[in-house]
Amino acid sequence: MATTITLKIKRSEVPGSGSYWEEFEIPYRPNLNVISCLMEIQKRPVNSKGEKTTPVVWDDSCLEEVCGSCTMVINGRVRQACSALVDRLSQPITIEPMSKFPTVRDLRVDRGVMFENLKRVKAWIPIDGTHNLGSGPRMNPADQQIAYELSRCMTCGCCLEACPQFNDKSDFVGAAAISQVRLFNMHPTGKLNANERLDAIMGQGGLEDCGNAQMCVEVCPKNIPLTTSIATMEWEATKRVFKKLLGS
Repeated sequence: MATTITLKIKRSEVPGSGSYWEEFEIPYRPNLNVISCLMEIQKRPVNSKGEKTTPVVWDDSCLEEVCGSCTMVINGRVRQACSALVDRLSQPITIEPMSKFPTVRDLRVDRGVMFENLKRVKAWIPIDGTHNLGSGPRMNPADQQIAYELSRCMTCGCCLEACPQFNDKSDFVGAAAISQVRLFNMHPTGKLNANERLDAIMGQGGLEDCGNAQMCVEVCPKNIPLTTSIATMEWEATKRVFKKLLGS
């Protein structure tokens, strides 16, 4: 049985600077996850050559695969570090920041573009909050089930990291934003602004930019039916086009 865990971490000091690999070894303990390993390195920042180095920087929060903040590329697969168990990973464990987002430092990236894309597609329900709106209309159980699945999106960025259409030469909003349009257009109150959201994903960077690679649904840690959402929205967009042509 291995007595140490070897980790190779892709690091960078400042945004835009070159990256380099640094190797670390920590004592093996059963049931460690990658975050636990990074915490061990943080407590004693010494690389495998015995040289003192700077503590590794990364993001985390809930540590229960709910917030998505610890998303990184581990052994070539984008996933959450909190749920990546060392006992299920081959060594050396390679850890890289997501490549589709600007690197802030080491494993920390700026996922701001995801939130900007949610703004672009108007992924919210406008209410003023100044008076009691009451209980509102009820949703049928079938729609509730679909909405629950869609609402589990934690904006982690896995779908965009895997998507070949999402890159620095494209305005594609990605599967997560399109799926959120489906979610809010299903909501009884959200339906009032459904056409605004549809128009947003029918424009530049919207549905037409999806290459149907289907990598998004393969890597989604919440098993959200992203390709079904895209297909559903494409159908809704088609209906929207015909309604516009008919003037209705």
